[in-house]
Amino acid sequence: MAEPVEPIILPPAENPEQEGQWLNASLHRWLNTEFPPEAVNAEIAERAAQVFVRQRMEGENDLGSLVLAILTEMQGFDFSKSFYGEFAIANAVSDLLLDSLGIDHCCGADAG
Repeated sequence: MAEPVEPIILPPAENPEQEGQWLNASLHRWLNTEFPPEAVNAEIAERAAQVFVRQRMEGENDLGSLVLAILTEMQGFDFSKSFYGEFAIANAVSDLLLDSLGIDHCCGADAG
């Protein structure tokens, strides 16, 4: 039987607003490089960062729970002017956070 995947826990938030600013800028940059830049990308990145900051301020450190919260809340966002959807955004946030922790998001192993 396969072993369960261990949860990835972020360090406790010392400055959630700063983390949110980093995520907003990183996600916006990622959105603009994957497809041609769109004006709505700034709104998408800002909304995802807001959800992330709120979750971190509430004490959420589990990456899976953070990604699910972003996915759930982004379902209410109007993606009609975007190449993206809520799943792409949640996955991108996960990849960006894993990169920041030095974890290979392809295979789940340490990058270093």
